Amino acid sequence: MSLADQLQAAASSGQLLAASYDNIRALLAASDNPLYRSSIEELATAGQWAELNDRFFQALKFGTGGLRGRTVGKIVTKAERGSAPEDQRPEHPCVGTNAMNFYNVSRATRGLVTYLKNFRANAKLSGKPSLVFAHDTRHFSAEFAKFCAKIAMDHGANVYLFDYCRATPEMSFAVRQLRADAGVMITASHNPAHDNGYKVNFNDGAGIVEPHATGIIKEVNAIKGEEYTALPEAERGKLTTLADDMDQKYLARVETMMLQPELLQKEEAKKLKIVFTALHGAGGVLVPVLLKKLGFNFLTVPEQDVRDGRFPTVKSPNPENASALQMAVDLANKEGADIIIGTDPDCDRMGVGVRDAKGEMVLLTGNQVGSLMAWYRTKTMFDLGILNAENKSHSVLLKTFVTSPMQDAIAAKFGVGCVNTLTGFKWISAKLSKYEAALPADIQSRYRDLNNVESRNARLKHSKFLIFGGEESYGYMGDDFSRDKDGNGAVVMFAELAAYAASLGLTVAGLLDQVYCEVGYFLERNESKVFEGASGAAQIAKLADSYGSNPPKEVDGSAVIKVRDFRKDEITDEEGDVVLKEKMLFVDLADGRSFAVRPSGTEPKIKYYMFGRSVPAAGQSLSADELTAAKAKVTEGLASMWAWLDKDIDARLAS
Repeated sequence: MSLADQLQAAASSGQLLAASYDNIRALLAASDNPLYRSSIEELATAGQWAELNDRFFQALKFGTGGLRGRTVGKIVTKAERGSAPEDQRPEHPCVGTNAMNFYNVSRATRGLVTYLKNFRANAKLSGKPSLVFAHDTRHFSAEFAKFCAKIAMDHGANVYLFDYCRATPEMSFAVRQLRADAGVMITASHNPAHDNGYKVNFNDGAGIVEPHATGIIKEVNAIKGEEYTALPEAERGKLTTLADDMDQKYLARVETMMLQPELLQKEEAKKLKIVFTALHGAGGVLVPVLLKKLGFNFLTVPEQDVRDGRFPTVKSPNPENASALQMAVDLANKEGADIIIGTDPDCDRMGVGVRDAKGEMVLLTGNQVGSLMAWYRTKTMFDLGILNAENKSHSVLLKTFVTSPMQDAIAAKFGVGCVNTLTGFKWISAKLSKYEAALPADIQSRYRDLNNVESRNARLKHSKFLIFGGEESYGYMGDDFSRDKDGNGAVVMFAELAAYAASLGLTVAGLLDQVYCEVGYFLERNESKVFEGASGAAQIAKLADSYGSNPPKEVDGSAVIKVRDFRKDEITDEEGDVVLKEKMLFVDLADGRSFAVRPSGTEPKIKYYMFGRSVPAAGQSLSADELTAAKAKVTEGLASMWAWLDKDIDARLAS
């Protein structure tokens, strides 16, 4: 039976989705690449229709952040494996319209360049558009970056390409420094090893928002094939390689995020020992350089210094997961280290572990780390006179709606602003663009060239100064010279916090308890349900829609007192700006607990965020005994809430 007959029969029997059938036929008609036909034939002959559906049920969607998907299939075909050994990366990326491969990154780059040309023309800007391309250590990341750079140049764009793997925040910084029109990071951040992605930041260095997101998506989706004709050589763009010079400029700014370098002269802080792991990723490029230059006492996990897209020592290179940091914990226990720090493959997220009162290593959540750093940086800026009664109204903490309300409480304690945004650092960065745009024109024109003190003074006088920005998913920002979450900067900020605690004779865990006593005990619990492939996407959509059409009236024995449906309600933030619509529902209960639910924008899962708290009366603090009791009660309350929600999920999917 021919391949065409096999596909037709499978489509007729319902084994192959209609969309998959159409996409397979379109790909084979548009390309004569033998890899495509060989892989499809192998899967069809073996009756692997579920695999073909996952690969072809849609064209990989260029969303508001770019592309993300599997670059290694669940089943690797012989054609994809090529000459690569079984324990190594396949020779070729996953074949499919719904996969991260050369076909899709070609479409993305051509659509992006087209949009940038139109944008520049409408803005009456002369010259060629320019793009920065960077990549992490994932499978095919380096190849995709070089491939995309060539395509962009063939289509008339100048390209800046990093010579080796780098962190996402450095790509953002480079876009701003070079006045580029956009930046592309080839990464899937903290996703499993089989994924990769194509992350786009615009000319402000931040993730794309409207109207650029819709405009780019339209241009990308208009491109169906992978064949193109390059412009005449004289009209093509030129290539500039980025290397140590850009690293040094970026490092110089990251170093300024340390507020009190003199802490490291104190004997207690000198004894502080740090274990750092890059989890086989780009964090290994600059984090050790930073820690050494600033004078921290640290060591790395040798096995995880190796930059390897298989991430062979971990199940998943996500510093949110305890298993990913286990080797760092083991080394810390062996060497008597006080804290562990890990960054994800593109070094925009950071996870940490600290010693508790018993001397055992415990992992802090992203909410706990963010709240601690927000507290420390706010307090220290007042102590140093950077912030005062006269200018504090011009300062702000930025966080997402699903990040701990403990940070709202910290802001209230110090009398500074706190603004909540939608999930995703691009929304935090959008606020920074707003604050930059509020500066006088003469300052705006040279803003990117100001040093950290000049920049801070300008914002405190004329606009809003960012004290700290963070989101619960382990992303943090301490300044606005880069417009993305920054694992390099986060390591510096957290290491300083640990040195501060040590200078007081405290562990980080002990310092966190002191802050809890000041502002109240806040606890968050995040859970998710994973639904992969074509059928999974339908389940996620059904579940998300059910909350909008049938929100709960009671949860775990407590009445629902407020529902915020971000899909349809008009919601404004603390500055009066209207929040864009998103598939998220926020539910507040009468007993003080709350939860939010939203589909992930980057992974095949739907996420649940649960919040509990126990706060002292106004003007009071929690005693040590009250804090112990609060921890037990709030923890139990969130466990009970999740048990209820978990059952409710099954009921909603079954209806």
